[in-house]
Amino acid sequence: MGFFKTSLLLAAMTGLFLAVGFMIGGQSGMIFAFIFALGMNVFAYWNSDKLVLRMYGAEEVRPDTTQPTLQAYYRTVEGLARRAALPMPKVYVIASEQPNAFATGRNPDNAAVAASRGLLQILNREEVAGVMAHELSHVKHRDTLTMTVTATLAGAISMLANFALFFGGNRDNPLGFVGALLMMILAPLAALLVQMAISRSREYEADRRGAEICGHPLWLASALEKLQKASRQVPNTMAERNPATAHLFIVNPLSGERMDNLFSTHPNMDTRIKRLQGMARAPSSGRASVPTSAKKTPNKGPWG
Repeated sequence: MGFFKTSLLLAAMTGLFLAVGFMIGGQSGMIFAFIFALGMNVFAYWNSDKLVLRMYGAEEVRPDTTQPTLQAYYRTVEGLARRAALPMPKVYVIASEQPNAFATGRNPDNAAVAASRGLLQILNREEVAGVMAHELSHVKHRDTLTMTVTATLAGAISMLANFALFFGGNRDNPLGFVGALLMMILAPLAALLVQMAISRSREYEADRRGAEICGHPLWLASALEKLQKASRQVPNTMAERNPATAHLFIVNPLSGERMDNLFSTHPNMDTRIKRLQGMARAPSSGRASVPTSAKKTPNKGPWG
């Protein structure tokens, strides 16, 4: 159902993009929009991971690192990748005090996971494993590519809609200039809502499958609770400058979050945590048993 819903939403995004092209330039505008979108997606397919990692100043963690925290981080990802039957992704650390993490890459063979230094400081080993299992779930199910295409289309729709300011739109469309004006205003909003719907759908699925990969749903639940509180207190300057990348992170990196159900790229955190707790209580889940008391995993410092 998750795959079907995502495919339907992507089709809606593509249709909206072509409609914007038609309203601005008629049939020729629609053809231009299609070619433009294709070119942007080809570029994003091959380069989005490098651009995002460079944007956030990510540094690769090598397997021979001598820093104990980074070494434990690398080994955790290595063990989880093996458990998930995935190729070993590249491992990065972001020089940000806001605790957060994301995954990127066009496919499992060309994937990367990144965690901030702030995350490695406040979470213990089990919680880091829960977070990285969530990110590896995104990799395994190619969510990183889906979200890249979605973000690219959403940005392109906004760009095309802005062209209506300068060209006045296709006067031959049924609504004339008024239609072009409405498209200029409503299309970016519609694209944003579709992007958010896809993001929230994939986050729920990554929580579920990430919990299955690490075998302990409450590890991720505990991590999400800590990340939610800490991310509100520590700003992510780079994410604030580039809000289109916010959907990549495991928790919303942007400050001033309001009206979660309508304008956030991330699901409600309480709902995510409750779903994970429900997984832990399921008697026939086939995962390692975790007592309910583990909900509040004590933090004994980095990797305690």
